[in-house]
Amino acid sequence: MSTDAEMEIYGPAAIFLRKPERERIESQSKPFDAKTACFVPHATELYVKGVIQSKEGGKATVKTEAGETVTVKEDDVLPMNPPKYDKIEDMAMMTHLNEATVLYNLKERFAAWMIYTYSGLFCATVNPYKWLPVYDQSVVNAYRGKKRMEAPPHIFSVSDNAYQFMLTDRENQSVLITGESGAGKTVNTKRVIQYFATIAVSGDKKKEAAPGKIQGTLEDQIISANPLLEAFGNAKTVRNDNSSRFGKFIRIHFGATGKLASADIETYLLEKSRVTFQLKEERSYHIFYQIMTNHKPELIDML
Repeated sequence: MSTDAEMEIYGPAAIFLRKPERERIESQSKPFDAKTACFVPHATELYVKGVIQSKEGGKATVKTEAGETVTVKEDDVLPMNPPKYDKIEDMAMMTHLNEATVLYNLKERFAAWMIYTYSGLFCATVNPYKWLPVYDQSVVNAYRGKKRMEAPPHIFSVSDNAYQFMLTDRENQSVLITGESGAGKTVNTKRVIQYFATIAVSGDKKKEAAPGKIQGTLEDQIISANPLLEAFGNAKTVRNDNSSRFGKFIRIHFGATGKLASADIETYLLEKSRVTFQLKEERSYHIFYQIMTNHKPELIDML
């Protein structure tokens, strides 16, 4: 676990990636009784903490942290992890791994604005629905070349590990980003592209581009092209103002030395019906509204 001094390289993002040593020590030194501490089902909270008062005839009497006394089946009583696992970064390391402990850990980390958490080979993300300063250049530099367990959980760590494996093994690598609508798939995809475009700079000088074309280096073009592509396939839904209504497979090609060479994208399962019909409070694809505002006249020229 990194010390406060070692976390300074992350700059303002440090507090959103790992809690200070003093806070971690205080949390992990709380009193705990492994025999009676537990989680029990709850009607609205799904699971709540409790202390077992007694067990008899397959039933358990539990006093919850809210002061309620409930009686549940013994099978419904789930064990709790010791305080040393508080806000743990890799849930695969837990002593007791069950639905309640996983959800509680994610909830506690989210409450501290630590939105990335490992679970074995996976990195779970909880959408904060707000901007957090965890994607700037200092954070990119801090994750570069670090092994997975040498840094706090982050999409940049997943990206860097894939990049390093590609260079070492000389084999294609894949990053699968999945989740329900509004989970943050589109934003995290952008962050993966941002990371590769930043660390694998091709070194090409900026070239003059024709009017209406995306200008800048290859890295700039890859990053700038994404919003335009999204305009044709993203739309406002009840759950998400920028929901991807299609699937996409993005390939980023690198040269033998690991420098960016090119990129391409394949799309599939586009929701074509949205062009002619939308549910109440939903919209068609962004591109139609962008054209009609005439804020970017060049869009009409490009079409």
